[in-house]
Amino acid sequence: MDFIRWYVYIIIKIGLSVLCRVNAPEMNKVPLCGPLIIIVNHTGQLEVPVMFGWLWPRPVTGWAKVETWDIPFFHWLFNLWGAVPVRRGEADTSALRAALEKLNEGYIFGVAPEGTRNKNGKLLRAHPGAAMLALHSHAPILPIAHWGGENFLPNLKRLRRTDFHIRVGQSFRIETHGERIGKEERQQIVDEMMYQLAALLPEEYRGEYSDVSKATTTFLKFEQ
Repeated sequence: MDFIRWYVYIIIKIGLSVLCRVNAPEMNKVPLCGPLIIIVNHTGQLEVPVMFGWLWPRPVTGWAKVETWDIPFFHWLFNLWGAVPVRRGEADTSALRAALEKLNEGYIFGVAPEGTRNKNGKLLRAHPGAAMLALHSHAPILPIAHWGGENFLPNLKRLRRTDFHIRVGQSFRIETHGERIGKEERQQIVDEMMYQLAALLPEEYRGEYSDVSKATTTFLKFEQ
């Protein structure tokens, strides 16, 4: 399995290097070991193989909608990546438990708090459920923002390479201060997480989080 994963990594890295110009000068901020949650913006499918390729040799996985496993190729590929199927629109506790197990195994677990593709590159309002993994795992969270991937398909049709930019922020953990965490607090937590992501993006991509002056850090404890 490790050999197959390595082979897929080589294919992805070569393929993306041909199709894209990936600018990722800050990947040295990613810890080399230990459980880690990365939060990313979700513009399409390109960020998934890019993150897999540029975070190597650390194993990376995440949630994916359960319907993806109906497609034979993705069934094989997502199992290879150790992806966790999730039923969207439900409180899928089995998916949460599986994600916690992946973190305990030392995986980087990728989460897209928007829950769906924003398509035009501009951030959507995040869902409060995205805070649950951080609350249950107590793992550090690292915001990784990217842009340019929304132009991939139009560029591909014109036989142009895509400029794909990645920026890495400062890691933090969620600190509840003993406060009871309900739905409103979960939304505040995920909004605080998203503002950290928005601050890494060019202004035109910040969307629902464009007014960074509204950002709070009530539940965030930054790591040195």
